[in-house]
Amino acid sequence: MSTSSALSSAVRKIKWHVLPLFVVMFIVNYIDRVNIGFVRQHLSADLGIGAAAYGLGAGLFFVSYAVFEVPSNMLMQRFGAKAWLTRIMITWGLAAVGMAFVKGETSFYAMRLLLGAAEAGFFPGVVFYFTQWLPRDQRGKAMAVFLSGSALASVFSGPISGGLMLIEGAGMHGWQWMFIIEGMASVVLAGFVWFWLDSKPRDAKWLTPAEQDAIVTEIEDEQRRRDASHVKTPSSWSLLRDPQILIFCLIYFSVSLTIYGATFWLPSIIRKMGHLNDFQVGLFNSIPWLISIVAMYLFAALAARFKFQQAWVACVLLIAAVGMYAAGLGSPVFSFVAICFAAIGFKAASSLFWPIPQGYLDARIAAPVLALINSIGNLGGFVAPATFGFLEQKTGSIQGGLTGLAVMSALAAGVVFLARIAPRVGRGVTALQPGVQK
Repeated sequence: MSTSSALSSAVRKIKWHVLPLFVVMFIVNYIDRVNIGFVRQHLSADLGIGAAAYGLGAGLFFVSYAVFEVPSNMLMQRFGAKAWLTRIMITWGLAAVGMAFVKGETSFYAMRLLLGAAEAGFFPGVVFYFTQWLPRDQRGKAMAVFLSGSALASVFSGPISGGLMLIEGAGMHGWQWMFIIEGMASVVLAGFVWFWLDSKPRDAKWLTPAEQDAIVTEIEDEQRRRDASHVKTPSSWSLLRDPQILIFCLIYFSVSLTIYGATFWLPSIIRKMGHLNDFQVGLFNSIPWLISIVAMYLFAALAARFKFQQAWVACVLLIAAVGMYAAGLGSPVFSFVAICFAAIGFKAASSLFWPIPQGYLDARIAAPVLALINSIGNLGGFVAPATFGFLEQKTGSIQGGLTGLAVMSALAAGVVFLARIAPRVGRGVTALQPGVQK
């Protein structure tokens, strides 16, 4: 077997071995992150947690997530992706179970902060794993498949969470059983992750010796080309001096604002449509996300055929802006339909955005920068629900919040044209190219 054919065979096996598991992990991860959207009414009725407290608690997850993302990434590089990903899954699963036992606002805030800290590092952990197992030209495709897990999780979370909330018994409410069962699913999956994943290609018994040699040689060659640049990898904080990275953070922050604004408040909008039980609310909640999956693949195909990534990102952001603005103008049914339209835009924007920083960044700093963009951008998950909760508490309506999301999406559509796809050689930390000395 030639080296090239052995490399191709190894890449194919690696994708089939790890990608399905990473997608399942992302689905479980995402469900544990957003399932409180389905229990807002129950938290209010059983624990007296109002709209403002709910919104703040929903958002606090993203504060601790952002704070601990970089330290978690550093520890992962010390202990290895396999061990660290397993640890992350166990701790976030136990924290998710702990949500079943909150007693009021203070414990609610504490558990959301704990869940965010426990989950921090999952995304860069997967990115780090790809850098150790896949050649550079294959990582973007793998990331696209991995990120599709969030869309699938949005579809599955409604029926699963709604169905589990129908369980009653042992002195606990349905929403408590939902947290316990979904959290324990993460713990159980962590055991499978430990036995299924291998730390290094040399440990993979399912690769032939020739395939192991090919993938290890390719990864080592990439590392040697990076080392040949004789440039020290910059720190995460120094990366923020590059205005392009700040632009990436702003764009993704705007996208996250809209995604999490819809995620945490959509079940409440659906409940206003009629007398629906928890499972029915979950089914309706899946509809916008099903539509968004189709839109994601459609716009990805269009962007691949008709080049100009920024234009496509701007287009879908404008769709999101129109949909979110319209959602604040009519009845709950009209709002639901408008959010279905907006979902076409904000979920497609999430997937179309990542090739822009991936293309701009050198492989030497891609993993930490992507983690930085992800952690800062995800702070939109704090701002959106906290603002929505405050507005509803004070005004009895979320129309102002929906209008704000529309404005941010429209602004991001304009800012996206300032983002660069190709690195600007000779300027900024991202301009470091293999083989180029500074």
